[in-house]
Amino acid sequence: MRGGGRRSTVVLDPHRWLELRRFRSLLESGAISLSEVARETGLDRKTVRKYLSAPGPATPPRRSPNGRSKARVIDEFAPLVDSMLRAEILMKAAVIHGRLVAEYGFTGSYQRVKLYVQEARPRIAEELGITPKELAGMHRRFEVVPGAQSQVDWGDEGKILAHMGIPKVYSFHMTLSYSRDPFCCFTTSQDLQTFFDCHRRAFAHFGGVPMTIVYDRTKTVVRRHVAPGEAVPLHPEAVGFAGHYDFDIDVLAAYRPTGKGRVERQVLIVRDHVLSGRSFSSIEEMDAAFAAWVPQRRAQAHRTHQQIIGERAARDHMALKPLPETPYLAAERHLRPVGKDCLVAFGGNLYSVPARRVRPRQLVEIRATKSQVMLHTTIADTGGETLLATHPRAIGRGARVVEETHWDGLPTGKGRRTTTGDVPPRPRRDLLGARRPAPCRPC
Repeated sequence: MRGGGRRSTVVLDPHRWLELRRFRSLLESGAISLSEVARETGLDRKTVRKYLSAPGPATPPRRSPNGRSKARVIDEFAPLVDSMLRAEILMKAAVIHGRLVAEYGFTGSYQRVKLYVQEARPRIAEELGITPKELAGMHRRFEVVPGAQSQVDWGDEGKILAHMGIPKVYSFHMTLSYSRDPFCCFTTSQDLQTFFDCHRRAFAHFGGVPMTIVYDRTKTVVRRHVAPGEAVPLHPEAVGFAGHYDFDIDVLAAYRPTGKGRVERQVLIVRDHVLSGRSFSSIEEMDAAFAAWVPQRRAQAHRTHQQIIGERAARDHMALKPLPETPYLAAERHLRPVGKDCLVAFGGNLYSVPARRVRPRQLVEIRATKSQVMLHTTIADTGGETLLATHPRAIGRGARVVEETHWDGLPTGKGRRTTTGDVPPRPRRDLLGARRPAPCRPC
């Protein structure tokens, strides 16, 4: 306003202002914060506070007398932004802002660039003949350096061995992202021990460990599912395994289907080239078929990088981290109470613990591998020891695995009188003696 009052600064056009005002009641009720509104609308937090605070403007921002909004800093650079989007329609606003600042002296904020890119990207896509549906389905291809990353996935091979009495077969896949060098092995289970045993076999196949491994949100890697944007709680065994082999775990964001496309494509390739049209009688035969196919795959030129897979695989293998001297044995972990008979139930079987080191109903930790069951106390003793007992893992259910020395000091029951509940038969002479009359006393 001319004449003495301050002129209001136009930041938002009426449409954006109305969109922002929808959040005012939620903000006043405490159901949403300023930061959450800023993330939702893509606006700066200060802008949100200005327009949603109690004394904030109650009407849309005013325009200048000529009917046009005040010129924005980004307007001068709009042709540059448009040219960048024409060259790469999926270029991120952060990248564009960085280039404008570094190469063209742009002084505006990232939020200004972000808002302009949100408006310009659909317009440029339309110019290029890209439909909104096609734009939504596009993703930017990423490249990695040798040894930097591998991707892991499972395949379900169904009843391929059902005629041999094996109801279900799975394929484990690990693909090196730089070269697309594949590894695959076949299993009858997807449990924790099998999952990490397959990792050890893959590391041996490649001759080392990549810096990062990409996973789905599988239960062997993630303890529980969380909302998008929240930190993902990792499975303790996955953390221990990754720490032992010195690699980072990269868990895909929810609803991100293109995050590990290289290994997902590999699942289909192995199924087509190794399994299709063939019959097998064992898991070992299936593993041998894959091993025989690997040299053929490595001799091919990949359609994406147009180089021989084996040549890039050699660079990949050279950059991998060395394997540790000892392997990591992944174990199932469970808490179980000790029974009065010093036995602990696990997997439908009973395992003994030393009577002198536990008490009834005490919780102990079970660490079970495919071949062993180890029982630990939850608190270390004075010597720092937690291991109570180690047993071979029972096959099937209903077994009782006991080390007799664990029961030393317990009552044996030999000092008690026992009965079956039946009255024992008396000898015949005792019965006759009972019927014989007592001798008469002399008068």
